[in-house]
Amino acid sequence: MSDTEIIASLPASIAARVVSGGVKDGRAIVVVDVAGLDNTARGEIENAVRDLIGAREDVDEVRVVLTAEKRARRIIAVGSGKGGVGKSTLTANLAIALRNLGHAVGLVDADIYGPSQPTILGNRGKRPELAGNKLVPVPNRWDVPVLSMGHLVEEGAAIAWRGPMAGNALGQLVDAEWGPADLLLVDLPPGTGDVQLTMLQKFKPAGAVLVSTPQDLALIDAARAGSLFEQSKVPVIGLVENMSGYVCPHCGEVSDPFGTGGVERAAEGLELPFLGRIPLALGIRQGSDSGEPPAAQGGELAAPFEAIARKVSEWLGANA
Repeated sequence: MSDTEIIASLPASIAARVVSGGVKDGRAIVVVDVAGLDNTARGEIENAVRDLIGAREDVDEVRVVLTAEKRARRIIAVGSGKGGVGKSTLTANLAIALRNLGHAVGLVDADIYGPSQPTILGNRGKRPELAGNKLVPVPNRWDVPVLSMGHLVEEGAAIAWRGPMAGNALGQLVDAEWGPADLLLVDLPPGTGDVQLTMLQKFKPAGAVLVSTPQDLALIDAARAGSLFEQSKVPVIGLVENMSGYVCPHCGEVSDPFGTGGVERAAEGLELPFLGRIPLALGIRQGSDSGEPPAAQGGELAAPFEAIARKVSEWLGANA
């Protein structure tokens, strides 16, 4: 069934809002523009499309994607100067915490060469659908749709692409069919390379969050990343200190293998907000490896992510 057939099978008032649609192997995907409608009207349209298309003999499953293209979709880039500082873990948990605060959030895993969000969000092996010529993000239990190169290539496959190819891949991930999500968190690769430049030049984030561990080498690289955003006139929302303090599970003693307070001092020196600290905790690592992000579980390990999300949410409200 093509776009034309789908439109013809719907009432005129709904058909006028269909952006694209199609059926493949019994699965229908219909994208509907609901800009300007309240939640009640959106729900009525979604149910009507599901019922009418689902009644066809050639359709076994219906997925309705609601989009509001007239609403400005804002992008928050999450970056770091170097790898291994926990940027992806922060991005996933921040997205869930913002979702819990009422934001309609999507997540782009822009670490083209080392995607990890499918593992953290528990949807490894899933593949995105297509709506017209756009990718439809992969859902998960946390209601944070995500797109990653990890959803597009075979698990474990090496991605050996030059800069332009990586930039094109980023474009497909960001320019996807995000439905009602009006806030995208973009998990950038470490450093200041081609993917970051493509993001800054083509998609212009509303703001950026920088992640670093407390030691001096990581802070130097984080300052470079901050300088890139500053040169591109993208405001830095603030800095996050990750792996800040380790509590021994046996004796309770607190140690600081990476130092402590370095990111907060760096934020002061750079005259940027300090958003908070995330501890070096076994539970956070286990949650990331098992697809059970701490921010979705609540409790002590979720608290640092929730506190950072509240500050980011306040920034979004102040800079609407």
